[in-house]
Amino acid sequence: MKKWIALPLLALLALLVWIAAGPFMTINAIRDAIQAQDSAELSRHVDFPLLRQSLRAQVEDALARQVGAQVLESPLGGLAMGLANQAAGGMVDAIATPAGIGAILEGRGLLHRISGGGISKDDAYAHQPAPDPLRDARYRFESPSRFTATVLTADGAPVVFVLLRQGLGWKLADIRLPPAAPASRAN
Repeated sequence: MKKWIALPLLALLALLVWIAAGPFMTINAIRDAIQAQDSAELSRHVDFPLLRQSLRAQVEDALARQVGAQVLESPLGGLAMGLANQAAGGMVDAIATPAGIGAILEGRGLLHRISGGGISKDDAYAHQPAPDPLRDARYRFESPSRFTATVLTADGAPVVFVLLRQGLGWKLADIRLPPAAPASRAN
């Protein structure tokens, strides 16, 4: 009789351990895919439609905050804001791809290459990969189906990577960017 009780309890415990370890396994899989520059593997661990939607909303909000309410109230300002949102949305769609996310997390940006970042001191043609962006992350379960990894930028602003549980697996679904500094207005 005790075996019949212990077996379901053991199965339940194994399931809970699997779910709790899932975000850490997903983060490690994302790291490995980025280091291997394997965009197909990376796409298995990222929910790109949710990520695009979130990033687009954050960029549009940042644009609206930068231009201010006075500009948005004018007809010409509203038109300009609409065009800016479309351009920003196109940029988000281009960045929120397996190759784009991999490049961002790996540090392979155009500015990075132009500035000489990642160039070996011994061999100018050898490109060194950027350090692991999630190395010093603070990990936290916000709920049984939401997990966050928070890293600080060079300025100390937090960037939060949000993983959501989908069934028994986890996927990166949101990157909460640090809030933009408000534009200074001269009166």
